[in-house]
Amino acid sequence: MRRRAFVTLPAVALAAGQVPAGPVGAAPGAGRSPVFEGPSVVEGNMPVFAEQLKAELDFPLSWANARGSFAAWRRRARAQVRELLWQPEDRTPYEVEIVDEQARDGYRQRQILFNVTRNSRVRATMLLPAGPGPFPAALLLHDHGSKFDIGKEKLIEPWYDETRRASAQAWSARYFGGRFVGNELVARGYAVLAVDALGWGDRGGLSYDGQQALASNLFNLGSSLAGLLAYEDLRAAGLLATLPEVDGRRIAAVGFSMGSFRAWQVAALSKHVAATVAVCWMTGLKEMMVTGNNTLRGGSAFHLLHPGLNRYLDIPDVASIAAPRPLLVFNGELDPLFPLPGVDVAYAKLRAVWESQRAGDRLTTKLWPGLGHLFTPEMQDEAFVWLDRWLR
Repeated sequence: MRRRAFVTLPAVALAAGQVPAGPVGAAPGAGRSPVFEGPSVVEGNMPVFAEQLKAELDFPLSWANARGSFAAWRRRARAQVRELLWQPEDRTPYEVEIVDEQARDGYRQRQILFNVTRNSRVRATMLLPAGPGPFPAALLLHDHGSKFDIGKEKLIEPWYDETRRASAQAWSARYFGGRFVGNELVARGYAVLAVDALGWGDRGGLSYDGQQALASNLFNLGSSLAGLLAYEDLRAAGLLATLPEVDGRRIAAVGFSMGSFRAWQVAALSKHVAATVAVCWMTGLKEMMVTGNNTLRGGSAFHLLHPGLNRYLDIPDVASIAAPRPLLVFNGELDPLFPLPGVDVAYAKLRAVWESQRAGDRLTTKLWPGLGHLFTPEMQDEAFVWLDRWLR
């Protein structure tokens, strides 16, 4: 009869899902036993072996591990991100149509239709300073917030729908100190464009629980929700660069919360983005994936999740593809979505990249004391002065 050998582990270690560490310098998984899976294999939406998986992520494609020139690294890293969007190259003509334009005191407000992809023709909102231009411009990227009735209206005050206007004003009061970022920027001489992401505003119909179904259905169709969002932002930046009122050399990406993620992401992917303002979405991946973090709930994470990307690059590594172009990143000290260890890691990684390119003056990172997940008027004023420095 064949006998089975049993290895006894301390009861406390088993209960915590821990295993003895392998030898120093060993490859991931070397010299250690698999995690004993007791009654609770999933804790807080994480597998009990989550720490082991984290330990295996060494982000081999980051600039810190690169050999050769920065330009060569940037091409490789951008190509890897682009591949994992799961979106084919799309050169569909934009075919811009102005459907509404009205003069206001010092600016014009405009609604346009354009082909954001070969499959989707969308309505977007623009504000343009008075005069012929061309003007510096900002692509405004809205947040998530599990609030789907408004998208572009979170950043440009709507004049075309009283119900949305009331909703947008309440949102502005909650997160932006009662301001609309787009209206503030047009008063400073910027042309601004805001577009609904799939599921928001004019492209509505999404619910919190429905995000997972939408994401899985896109996966089944050979696409990706996060990849589509990223590619549509890339196309919107390209559209801005074609408009006669816009100076294509002076386009910024500006976003708060999920919009911040979108802002530095499109800066990494698009040659058209000259400067970026990213507020309240920057962290190290490992430090973000901790018990209690909102990311572990799933849901909104699907808009930010490119399958397989974290085997190559950390979150700040992706943002660093935009270097050495100007980048401003703000976080709130009390923001529950981004623990301070993750912010510290991300800021240090970003700083190392920009300084390696002798462009440290083009990177601004700031942790705002006493603030949570907000883009306050004081933060806006500082960000806009910074933006003027680079684009005005």
